[in-house]
Amino acid sequence: MNQINQISALELPVMEHFYTLQGEGYHQGRPAYFIRLGGCDVGCVWCDVKESWDQDVHPKKSIHEIVANVKETISSGLIVITGGEPLMHPLDNLTSALKEAGYEINLETSGTHIVSGKWDWICLSPKKFKEPLQEILPIANELKIVVYHKSDFEWAEKFAAMVSPDCKLYLQPEWSKADIATPMIINYIKNNPQWTLSLQTHKFIQIP
Repeated sequence: MNQINQISALELPVMEHFYTLQGEGYHQGRPAYFIRLGGCDVGCVWCDVKESWDQDVHPKKSIHEIVANVKETISSGLIVITGGEPLMHPLDNLTSALKEAGYEINLETSGTHIVSGKWDWICLSPKKFKEPLQEILPIANELKIVVYHKSDFEWAEKFAAMVSPDCKLYLQPEWSKADIATPMIINYIKNNPQWTLSLQTHKFIQIP
């Protein structure tokens, strides 16, 4: 790692951090402390956190400050590192500090950058706007495909064939298209039972 990356690894752009319930996927319903990092180069047209894209508008926080903020709220439990695209940043120092403090750490990523950090769970959600790197596919614990259009089922199967046999498979309706996408997903899962439905329950119950 060069000197610039060593410095950047000690500070990260934090858009927001909050304690809530995991709203979707395999860990849905669990209490979790979310750390949302700024910066994303994927550019999903339906992204609901576009304000996360520009990392330069979010304050840089030291690893010590990030961990201290977590400790002020929970002394143990689940931490979710999300974005934006968190793997735009070197995450080894952050995950090492959180691990040392005794936390379980999950990653939510589109997989478009080299994996850094040590993780208990990796949720991979590949997007058509920028495909994931091949290296993340065999280590993903969860594959979550956002369904915006009927063609997304073919996209889902493309990546389901590349992840490990133990990887959990989820289809999730894009929020603005949920009325159309959800019935399509239900019918698809009935015919392809290796998949499971994921819903953004945090939006239904109006929590962060």
